[in-house]
Amino acid sequence: MLGPDTIITLGISGTLAGVLGAVAGLVIGAGVGVFVYAKQTGRTLARARDEAKSIEDTAKRDAETARKQAELEADKAALERKTKLDAEVEETRKELRETERRLGKREDMLDKKLETLGTKEDRLAKVSDELDAKHAEVDAAKAEVDDVLDRQKHKLLEITNLTEDEARSQVLTRVEEESRHELAKVVRKCVEDAEEEAKEKAREITLLAVQRYATEHTAESTVRAVEIPSDDMKGRIIGREGRNIRAIEKATGVDIIVDDTPGVIVVSCFDKIRQAVAVESLNRLIADGRLHPTRIEEIVEKVKKEFDERVVHEGKQAALEVNLRGMHPKIVEAMGKLHFRTSYGQNVLRHSIEVAYLSQLIADQLGLNGTLARRCGFLHDIGKAMDHEMEGGHPKIGMDFAKQYGEKKEAVLNAIGGHHADIPSTTFYTPIVMAADAVSSARPGARRESMERYIQRLNQLQDIALSMKGVDEAYAIQAGREVRVMVDAKRVTDDDAHLIAFEVAKKVSEEMTFPGEIRVTVLRETRAVEFAR
Repeated sequence: MLGPDTIITLGISGTLAGVLGAVAGLVIGAGVGVFVYAKQTGRTLARARDEAKSIEDTAKRDAETARKQAELEADKAALERKTKLDAEVEETRKELRETERRLGKREDMLDKKLETLGTKEDRLAKVSDELDAKHAEVDAAKAEVDDVLDRQKHKLLEITNLTEDEARSQVLTRVEEESRHELAKVVRKCVEDAEEEAKEKAREITLLAVQRYATEHTAESTVRAVEIPSDDMKGRIIGREGRNIRAIEKATGVDIIVDDTPGVIVVSCFDKIRQAVAVESLNRLIADGRLHPTRIEEIVEKVKKEFDERVVHEGKQAALEVNLRGMHPKIVEAMGKLHFRTSYGQNVLRHSIEVAYLSQLIADQLGLNGTLARRCGFLHDIGKAMDHEMEGGHPKIGMDFAKQYGEKKEAVLNAIGGHHADIPSTTFYTPIVMAADAVSSARPGARRESMERYIQRLNQLQDIALSMKGVDEAYAIQAGREVRVMVDAKRVTDDDAHLIAFEVAKKVSEEMTFPGEIRVTVLRETRAVEFAR
């Protein structure tokens, strides 16, 4: 039986043996692991070397392939370039050969021309010699003729017992009479030929222009009536001791006439804008019912501002209607003022728009610039917007105003200043505007005149016709659009009648101012009268 110490010793020995066994196992396991790891690492390195070598070989093959491909492409590009250069060289050679051929041909032609010129020079030298000889002969003959004429002249003076001045005077008088008769024939023939050739074309252009453009015109006079609800309102408009009516006249610049006419008061003013402001102000004051100087001034000032805006609006609308751009605002404003201006009862702005379109249509028919003609026609009467504020005629005022505000086209300025022939026409557009202005003014219903001016124009027309030699009677008919002239058949021939018509028409154009045109008709008749007994 073992004792405790023995058991303990045995236990310790067993434990040590276990520990030593475990250590020995660990050492053996570590060695085996190191061996396995070393062997595995060797295999990995071998595989890496193989892969690197494979990659290197592949890269070398790819590089070789790329090099060969690049060489092939370079050879191909060089071949294409060479082919292209060869083609260009061949084309250049062809052009050079063609140029050489043309130069050779031209050289041959020049040689031929030189030969021809040499021949012509020889001929001209011969002709020059012949002409010199003929000039000498002509000079000798002229001297002989002059000598014969001198002898004949002296002989005639001896026969007629006249001095040289007296003979010249008689000859000139006879030539003048014969020339006048011949002139009448020439004038008649020229007029007939010109009318035959130009009448149809002029009628076609004018009628086409008129037919293609038509518009309505409103007519206003210098006096306008304002309706009032009752006669009691007249007293309120006049005010205490006339203070209200004086305030209205002072604020608007018009004359207000209050008479016994029931239901209306009359506003009179030459300036259409002031007249329109006064009429509108009165209508508002009558509708409002409050009539005293302060209220009058307030209403008039408000209406003036509205009319200033309306003037600009009318000018812009007119410019848009005729499709014109690039005009200075002051020119647009001036054209807007023409909406309130009339000429012989014709609204000037509507007249300007109509002249613009007629001018364009006539210019288009003649092959000219229609847009420029439209601008000339639209602005031709712009001077009427301020002619009551400045001295001078509206053509000169309008031309200066347009030039001041940037209108630089010579055709436009000349049309404005010369549409009444105040200055010479420098472009074709001025007579076009004159024709369009006459067409717009002369059409039926466009204008009206006062009775005094109408009678004065008729008398002046008849007096001009009666002032001609050989005229017995003259009558203005068709409201002054025609004058009929009766001539003495014993003193006036048919050819003289045409000359009288021409001279009357010319004198009427120079001395009279009238809208449209006036027809001159000369009547010559021979009456044979016998009595049976």
